[in-house]
Amino acid sequence: MVFKRFVEIGRVAFVAFGPHEGKLVAIVDVIDQNRALVDGPCSGVKRQSMPFKRMQLTDYVIKVPHSARQKYVRRAWEKAEINQKWEASNWAKKIEARKKKAKMNDFDRYKVMKAKKMRNKIIKHEMKKLQKAAAATAKKKFLHMDKLEDCSDTATLHTLD
Repeated sequence: MVFKRFVEIGRVAFVAFGPHEGKLVAIVDVIDQNRALVDGPCSGVKRQSMPFKRMQLTDYVIKVPHSARQKYVRRAWEKAEINQKWEASNWAKKIEARKKKAKMNDFDRYKVMKAKKMRNKIIKHEMKKLQKAAAATAKKKFLHMDKLEDCSDTATLHTLD
């Protein structure tokens, strides 16, 4: 698999940890091999230097020139509809699900457990039905094949006489 997410001007990144954890930023300039100048015009992150170790690169890239002003970055961000694309991504959905699960109390976890048990019971019941039906059809096919073999054996015997 070829690596496709490179550090580049305009690359949108997810801040994995630090004071702006969970927010999206755009790389505006690369300072050195360890840091970049980032700006999050629509996520509330002011322009600042941020280490690459705090960021996770996304698939999204906005078209901005080198060291573009915040106004220009905001316009490109909105034009590319980064917030809508991010909310529709599986990555964002997983993060949201993790947050919901972390906020659950004891009773919520109990309800989820009971719902899973009920779902598994229904699935098990339906699987048994399907297995019985499959076994019955297989048995019919097997009996039908035996009858065909018996018929073919007698036909060959009659042709030999």
